[in-house]
Amino acid sequence: MSELLATAGTIAAIATAVVPQQGSVGIVRVSGSQAMDIAQRLFRAPGRQIWESHRILYGYIRHPQTQQLVDEALLLIMKAPRSYTREDVVEFHCHGGIMAVQQVLQLCLESGARLAQPGEFTLRAFLNGRLDLTQAEGIADLVGARSPQAAQTALAGLQGKLAHPIRQLRANCLDILAEIEARIDFEEDLPPLDDKVIISEIENIAAEINRLLETKDKGELLRTGLKVAIVGRPNVGKSSLLNAWSRSDRAIVTDLPGTTRDVVESQLVVGGIPVQVLDTAGIRETIDRVEKIGVERSRRAASAADLVLLTIDASAGWTAGDREIYEQVQHRPLILVLNKIDLVENGRTKSLEYPSNINYAVQTAAAQNQGIDDLEKSILKIIRLEKVQAADMDLAINQRQAAALTKAKISLKQVQATIAQQLPLDFWTIDLRGAIQALGEITGEEVTESVLDRIFSRFCIGK
Repeated sequence: MSELLATAGTIAAIATAVVPQQGSVGIVRVSGSQAMDIAQRLFRAPGRQIWESHRILYGYIRHPQTQQLVDEALLLIMKAPRSYTREDVVEFHCHGGIMAVQQVLQLCLESGARLAQPGEFTLRAFLNGRLDLTQAEGIADLVGARSPQAAQTALAGLQGKLAHPIRQLRANCLDILAEIEARIDFEEDLPPLDDKVIISEIENIAAEINRLLETKDKGELLRTGLKVAIVGRPNVGKSSLLNAWSRSDRAIVTDLPGTTRDVVESQLVVGGIPVQVLDTAGIRETIDRVEKIGVERSRRAASAADLVLLTIDASAGWTAGDREIYEQVQHRPLILVLNKIDLVENGRTKSLEYPSNINYAVQTAAAQNQGIDDLEKSILKIIRLEKVQAADMDLAINQRQAAALTKAKISLKQVQATIAQQLPLDFWTIDLRGAIQALGEITGEEVTESVLDRIFSRFCIGK
């Protein structure tokens, strides 16, 4: 058994972020058969407060041997099965910071609990039937959400909006399997199968699987975000563009070429998609050692970015330096940003020349906060999300779920091929069972220890 599956005993962990002088409240969570005993051992509730489920008690946490006061706190009691894990759960709500929660956690461990593994509370919720795997993954996505839309999509998964269609597809496959196996077992008592009906039902299931698979790219964008690098020659307005876009003074702006010496980062949200924007040092040949390091980092940032914003000075036109940078980044998805358009004489904007194979070009005047909306529209267009509304993003599968759906799709195609070859009914069931198993892997009806390890090891400790 893996460490994650060795869930016997009572577990404890800090369930809130521990940041010095930042958090006002810190929570220590305990789950398991000894949770109530540990709470009664450590917590003193003055007066006649009632120790029963779903009550909050006020009191003091003391060392069980020395009776030394550790913290003034609240105790939340949730007895099985009405808890997150469907086990007895208690939470010590302490003062925030470092020392209080760490001391309380240590007392819980000394009183019989063990430190929880990453994701072990949610793993217990799954193993105890409180959640299915899609809901568990929705919790992880919600914790890690970097935009409101990502959070909404995660909540949709948590509410079962993905599990429901998956279970329905699996039920449909099971119905087909039952029909086939009935003909195998009772061939003489039942009418023969209608091949066309079976094929039609399989096609309908495959079509729904394809619809779900189409949400994979959207889901990945919501979860991981988009990395965008602003590159160009020195003094073309890259830092001004970042400042205008982020509505802040993230980058230093001067008239001196080479002001930006390192990569400056800003986190934005465009059309519900988290975007990490990297303002890079101007790319040029230089003998300055520090600037040379910055230029090299700019090149690395461009090569690792999902999207490059090649920024040029529109008043200077397309230069040999711009072409040299373009040749280095043209293999990446690219938008040409014609900045400083306010400095271009009237009538010259249409005559600006640049390579004809650049499909996306945007005019901006970053110093005047102009053109940012057009830039964001072009970004959404290049990632093919310009027509996607919030409602369309509610359902978005992850890579694991996409792999299982693809496996189910392949199995169903093989069933169709088997039918077309007029092979015996026993052969039909082989790949049909494969599709059923693949669909079951998504929600957890069919699951292996390695899959659970892979999913829950990504969780933070305490969740």
